[in-house]
Amino acid sequence: MASRGYLFMLLLLVLLVSATSSTTPLSPNFYNQSCPNALTTIKRVVEAAVQNETRMGASLLRLHFHDCFVNGCDGSLLLDATDTIDSEKNAFPNLNSARGFEVIDEIKKEVDKACRGPVVSCADILAVAARDSVVALGGPTWEVNLGRRDSTNASRDDANNNLPAPFFDLAQLINSFKNQGLNLTDLVLLSAAHTIGFARCVTFRNRIYNDSNINPLFSAQLQFTVCPRSGGDDNLAGLDSTPANFDVSYYLNLIQKKGLLHSDQALFNGNGSTDALVTQYALNPRAFYKDFASSMIKMGNINPLTGNQGQIRTNCRKVN
Repeated sequence: MASRGYLFMLLLLVLLVSATSSTTPLSPNFYNQSCPNALTTIKRVVEAAVQNETRMGASLLRLHFHDCFVNGCDGSLLLDATDTIDSEKNAFPNLNSARGFEVIDEIKKEVDKACRGPVVSCADILAVAARDSVVALGGPTWEVNLGRRDSTNASRDDANNNLPAPFFDLAQLINSFKNQGLNLTDLVLLSAAHTIGFARCVTFRNRIYNDSNINPLFSAQLQFTVCPRSGGDDNLAGLDSTPANFDVSYYLNLIQKKGLLHSDQALFNGNGSTDALVTQYALNPRAFYKDFASSMIKMGNINPLTGNQGQIRTNCRKVN
């Protein structure tokens, strides 16, 4: 009986060690000892990239979003296509749209130099670069939880299925975010990432020519100056009226029926379940900044690989 009890305790200990070695909680202090200059290095490269091209801030923020919504925040979006990798870069929401990969390459190079080797994961680089991009454009800061590891695979099909489309209605948006463990408030907050950056004509053409819930002068201006009925698919328009500033203009525009994308305006229709939240944040920038930061932290915690899961890539574009 004693030997059975001993064996049971030994088995339990092995299981506990195995569990703790495969999963480790994320922490903002994860690199404090292994690479104390990691975060300042990422910030330096991001600030230089945004100063060189303001639009890059929104592009880097979007990379983190599009990474996390496809099987968790694991850097899978960064993998190039190979015989065995069906790259998420080729999914419809990302093809000829997702950008900033060369900045991530530069960050990786500089961070590995600062750390004297591949210590910081590409998934963590995406998370920190998103935060630093928001700050560089006048938005809030937050502590980024760290310790993610990088995936060894990607899924174009999952990217096509999981990423919310610019033509989604409110019910589809709610369901898309719910599938990621995000609630109605997270939806309204994280959608406001569109307070910075630009969108291509092809993503809003149907809205400005066919939607009824749109300011007529706003749609006419876009039709005349940016987005004809045919051609000009890659012509750009600001996602809100101040695309280089992280502010509440996004929400104010929705109230004025000047949301650029159908999926943006879906958040405010005069009688929808998210109207009150849009109005609340439009009138209270401080609350928006605080709550946006909280929702970014929540999104960054979606299904990370930790412990001995995945790997730390030496090149963000390919598996080791």
